[in-house]
Amino acid sequence: MAEIPESAISEKFLAGTGPGGQNVNKVATACQLRVDVFALGLAPDAYRRLKTLAGSRMTSAGELVILARSFRTQEANRADARARLNELVDAALVRPERRIKTRPSKAAKAKRVDSKKARSAVKAGRGRVRGSD
Repeated sequence: MAEIPESAISEKFLAGTGPGGQNVNKVATACQLRVDVFALGLAPDAYRRLKTLAGSRMTSAGELVILARSFRTQEANRADARARLNELVDAALVRPERRIKTRPSKAAKAKRVDSKKARSAVKAGRGRVRGSD
């Protein structure tokens, strides 16, 4: 798990949206987390993966914006936002395994061609029968 410096994170609490009655109208419980991605000190390839994973949550200024508003309390939404940030950064730090190119053997190619020929012969035999009238 990557350690994210507090100096790179800024929090802002907003009024939540959707159903919730008076609580949602009065209390600013939704947490907007803004993270300066450059302050994380990620390797270039990890930064590229993070940018891809974040999608529209990444701004052109290099800030990652995470909005958490699932819960009724600020603390729960803050914890949710930080957990999601950690998951995103951890996923970006995982280097994908390199694919090893393989090619079919000569025998496999020959077998494939033979089966195609056999199938072709079966289909050719399905044609209209011509009578010798």
